[in-house]
Amino acid sequence: MHQLIWNKPSVSRWINGLLSRMGTDILCLRLGSVHVVAVACPEMAREVLRVKEAAFMSRPSTFVSSAFSYGYKSASLTTFEQQWRKMRRIVTSEILSPALDRRLHAQRVDEADHLIRYVSDQIKMTQDNTINIRHVGQHFCGNLVRRLVFGKRYFGEAEPAMAVAGPGDDEVEHVDALFTLVNYVYGFCVSDYFPALVGLDLDGHEKVAKGVVSTFDRLHDPIIEERMREWADRREAVEKREAADFLDVLVSLEDAAGHPLLTFEEIKAQIVEIMFATVDSPSNAAEWALAEMLNKPDVMQKAIDELDAVVGRERLVQESDICKLNYLKSCIREAFRIHPFHAFTAPRVAMEDTTIGGYTVPKGSHVILSRIGLGHKPTVWPEPLEFRPERHLLVGDGMVGLGEPDLRFVSFSTGRRGCPAVPLGTSVTMMLFARLLHGFTWTKPPGVDEIALQESRTSLSLAEPLLLQAEPRLAAHVYLAN
Repeated sequence: MHQLIWNKPSVSRWINGLLSRMGTDILCLRLGSVHVVAVACPEMAREVLRVKEAAFMSRPSTFVSSAFSYGYKSASLTTFEQQWRKMRRIVTSEILSPALDRRLHAQRVDEADHLIRYVSDQIKMTQDNTINIRHVGQHFCGNLVRRLVFGKRYFGEAEPAMAVAGPGDDEVEHVDALFTLVNYVYGFCVSDYFPALVGLDLDGHEKVAKGVVSTFDRLHDPIIEERMREWADRREAVEKREAADFLDVLVSLEDAAGHPLLTFEEIKAQIVEIMFATVDSPSNAAEWALAEMLNKPDVMQKAIDELDAVVGRERLVQESDICKLNYLKSCIREAFRIHPFHAFTAPRVAMEDTTIGGYTVPKGSHVILSRIGLGHKPTVWPEPLEFRPERHLLVGDGMVGLGEPDLRFVSFSTGRRGCPAVPLGTSVTMMLFARLLHGFTWTKPPGVDEIALQESRTSLSLAEPLLLQAEPRLAAHVYLAN
């Protein structure tokens, strides 16, 4: 208990430090009555998520994950196998269906265009052309996921009059709540390992969780309730229409008797899960990649040359171009590898006594994969802290993807409990990164010789938001058209 409290706010750094100082690929900590097993090599990681995946299918019960999933109603956070199967099937076959993906393509394009308009407008409004990359990236992801889920960018009744208006107070609070969620959801809360302490809130996690849930309830509930009433009226009138967004899908699903398949709480929980799974890694990877590339002009130039060769300067980069942008994808893979947003993967629970790498893992143990240990392993990645996108171009058949099935680092995880939305995650990440690189020339602020690549004290994000100067680099008519 004292180690959990002393090492706040970054217990993850303490555990990764133990792995490093002990020079081991696997480490078992006894936190209260729970064995927490940290793994830091690809072979053992593949054993957990592939070879013995059936033994590690469950998630732990925690105060925060229960609060954020409204009692384990969503797919990823649930501890119940039947609920996982039900919600996972809905996500993979309905939410991520090819038909819905095609219908939502226009919304994704609109948000990518809005990104260009917003940055262009900020350049005109600021005296020194300084752009906050973190703000732009996080709110692009927030705008996009609200469009996909709710069909609108803003929570208010009417959108701001300015076409390039930035986020309002509600949108800022919403994105802040989503990032708070991803930082706390499996954040080594003391009471998770010492259940008798639930309610005392020794580390403040319970208060934070309640505040985040309150924000989601205030912003999400009215939209969900109104949509449920609309679809109830349609059922009564026997009126059918295609789902226009993710919420429509969840609300419109019916059981064999023609009744709504999902409860209000299940819909709320799955919406929150979709949202927090969309915002963190894309914005973090784009910010870190740009920071690294500003310190390596040759890498930046190679990326720009690829964009100009594939896309040119007479139009904006589109989703259909992503498959050809192998160097840009390599830059993002390198950002995922060196600078993950989370230090560890979401924990798996051993459902039976088993082994990892020949070591005994008792039933009920929490197993976590170290993203730092995997991505920084010098026997796998020579000079592991060096930002070198070229190392990813040497893999496979020449086509670069953002996934890493061999678990030499972790991007979207893998297996049945891994992220089912790799294509969507790739699209969100690459459109943010490619639009920023293609649409604008980025330079360091005056007086800054090198971008400080220092991590925050409380997370793996940059210690300070990345501030860069921007100038449009494409033909003038491209910006007028968007």
